[in-house]
Amino acid sequence: MQQAITIKCKLKLQSPFDEMALTKSLEQYRQACNYVSQYMFDHQFEMQQAVLNKALYHQLRSRYGLKAQMAQSVIRTTTARYRTVKTQLKQYPYRYNSGKQDKYGNDIWKTAPRTLEWLWHPINFKRPQLDLQRNRDWSIKADHVMSINTVNGRIKAPFVCQGFDQYLDGTWQFGMAKILYTGNKWYMHISATKELPDYAKEQSEHVVGIDRGLRFIATVYDEQGKTKFFSGKEVIRKRRKFKRLRQQLQSKGTKSAKRRLKKIGRRENRWMADVNHQLSKTLVERYGANTLFVLENLVNVRSATEKVAKGRRYEQVSWAFFQLGQFLTYKAHLTSSEVVQVSAKYTSQRCPKCGRIWKNNRHHDTHLYVCDECGYCSNDDRIGAMNIQLLGTRYVSGNKHPAFNKLTTGE
Repeated sequence: MQQAITIKCKLKLQSPFDEMALTKSLEQYRQACNYVSQYMFDHQFEMQQAVLNKALYHQLRSRYGLKAQMAQSVIRTTTARYRTVKTQLKQYPYRYNSGKQDKYGNDIWKTAPRTLEWLWHPINFKRPQLDLQRNRDWSIKADHVMSINTVNGRIKAPFVCQGFDQYLDGTWQFGMAKILYTGNKWYMHISATKELPDYAKEQSEHVVGIDRGLRFIATVYDEQGKTKFFSGKEVIRKRRKFKRLRQQLQSKGTKSAKRRLKKIGRRENRWMADVNHQLSKTLVERYGANTLFVLENLVNVRSATEKVAKGRRYEQVSWAFFQLGQFLTYKAHLTSSEVVQVSAKYTSQRCPKCGRIWKNNRHHDTHLYVCDECGYCSNDDRIGAMNIQLLGTRYVSGNKHPAFNKLTTGE
């Protein structure tokens, strides 16, 4: 199994010349990406690297002053963006009213697949960036110094990255790097991969069920019957603060207010990512190696939570459940652990003692689950974590797709 991560380093440029060289390189690279994007748009979205290279390589070098490898990277970057958009269009087909009705008088809706031909304009690269190839455009020197290729030649820049030396033990392979300028600071994002042994279910020493939510960000239940609650009270309070700020700025509608809205959005995203990083790190350190973390599959969580009251809808649909799962997965892999997803059906309705499934047993107002058959009573989030942990135990026992069946309540 190959695990990929992104290492974020802060660059400390030594002179105005170095900063000018990087600034020019980012802008030239951005303009070159737009040039390739326009060509692809005008030529039926041609994406073959060899064809684009033959048609555009010399123009990219002469017109924008790019180095040889940079010209190749421009083509790859633009092609990757179009492939991403192509996938997104395919996932969300166009839905329209056919103008007909069924025998019950309901409108009949149809869908039509969307392709890149649906684009009215070529993809536009707005934010300056620079993608660099390992050992050709960038390399690591002694004493934490980066050698970076620019349109004006190579520069050397010291960098700061806590714990960077752990990636120099020979087990990590560095790949592409991206230079970004954010908040008057220079950053370098480096992709790195490492070969890890595949996780075997037989090595599981701990099976941990995790129920994700808002009142409690995570409710954790392990094979020893121990429960850990991670409160979401402070998270909800801060999310509502961001919401109020956003409403105030939206009501103004000025250009400065719109700029402020973008800054607040980026700040909230960074804060959410930090919360998810801390939580996932805490879970991995708490249970150590050879742990199977079990999560619910929340693919349709948005469509389910949009039915809540309008006043609470923002908190319900905007929490980054998927991101938490991603962070937990890669951190678990680095510690010889694994994350699996199980069916979310009836995990909050099933009694973990007698197996009774009845949605009215869960009382949302008091956050309690009281079984009408055996009388078992506990916190409703804890009930969910217990059921998720049970599905994880069944997975370890050999059931590839464990799930609860409402027809068999006494399992």
